[in-house]
Amino acid sequence: MKCFTLKSLATCLTALIILVCPVLSQIEVGTAVQITIQGVPSEEKARIDGLYPVSEGGDVNLPFIGRMRAAGLRPEGLASSIQSAYKSSEIYTDLTVQVIWTTQGSGVKIEVVHVGGEVRKTGPVTFQRNLTIWQAVQAAGGANEFGSLKRVKLYRAGKTTTYDIENPQFKQIPLQPDDTLEIPKKNLFGG
Repeated sequence: MKCFTLKSLATCLTALIILVCPVLSQIEVGTAVQITIQGVPSEEKARIDGLYPVSEGGDVNLPFIGRMRAAGLRPEGLASSIQSAYKSSEIYTDLTVQVIWTTQGSGVKIEVVHVGGEVRKTGPVTFQRNLTIWQAVQAAGGANEFGSLKRVKLYRAGKTTTYDIENPQFKQIPLQPDDTLEIPKKNLFGG
């Protein structure tokens, strides 16, 4: 009789683990995922591969395709969604996507600023205390050959401010978590 009870208990525990594990491995808001993509041009790989924070809305923001739902998905489900989005947009047609949930359930919130536009590597830059506008742009590889540092836009709490960060007085503007920087294209006059 005891043997039957122990077997039943073991069976119940195994079933519970099988049911609970998929829920525990779902990506959560406030964490981050490491995304690696094979099968893209080498000059674009550096722009795409990286650590992406999962926003409060449950999304990750990817180059060329924008925001994608991540929270509530398992890493392999997010990888499949990313792969489908790039293929259906005909941006990349022969790719393999790997997603690793880097802070599984730890509740660690990775604070970032977002850098986009004409930089060498768009995407999140890890926020550190005293991070300046110049440092964030440099962490994104600096402006590319088309980018203008004379009209960098800082988006913060629904407001937009434009800075000429070639001017030394504006290089030291401090950033806050979740700020977004946009480096625009140069105009006809190079600015």
